[in-house]
Amino acid sequence: MNRREALAATATLLGVTITGAQMFLSGCTPTEKKISSLSDIDTALLDEIGDTILPETASSPGAKAARIGEFMKTIVSDCYSELEQKTFVDGIGKLLALCRDTYNDSFVNLSPSKRIELLTKLDTEAASFSSTKKEDGPDHYFSMIKQLTLWGYFTSEPGATKALRYVPIPGRYDGCVDYNGEPAWLY
Repeated sequence: MNRREALAATATLLGVTITGAQMFLSGCTPTEKKISSLSDIDTALLDEIGDTILPETASSPGAKAARIGEFMKTIVSDCYSELEQKTFVDGIGKLLALCRDTYNDSFVNLSPSKRIELLTKLDTEAASFSSTKKEDGPDHYFSMIKQLTLWGYFTSEPGATKALRYVPIPGRYDGCVDYNGEPAWLY
């Protein structure tokens, strides 16, 4: 191989490398912003719904203290697919419409007993929906709200430290300890 052939082969190799790198890195470009349109009013509503699902007790704060609405807004806008986001956002509208139709009022203005009654009705509806839903379709919107409430609360500082048995610095690992029946949560 002479010098010209070697330079041509090197140039070809570098060109393929540069082109290949560009094609590889083009997969790292951010995707379009998803459709989530949760406003501050929706976030406050989600706080109220979360606080109805996990209310404040004498020994632990409620979901509102964990700012569950902000958590839901972040997860829905950053992690949910467009179809799941649409289901979630449309579900908030359905919940508000059900409040208006059933109680002639908004969810925020309902008494605690009416809130529980409404969410129990939605929970029953969600349970029957999940038994008939398609495997690749999104969950019922109330199932999403309930799951995000539990996930967000028990992974937040107030939920993890006040509602669960929180050990800031756990001891050594001992894999052969007898279980004494003590629950992981405080009540």
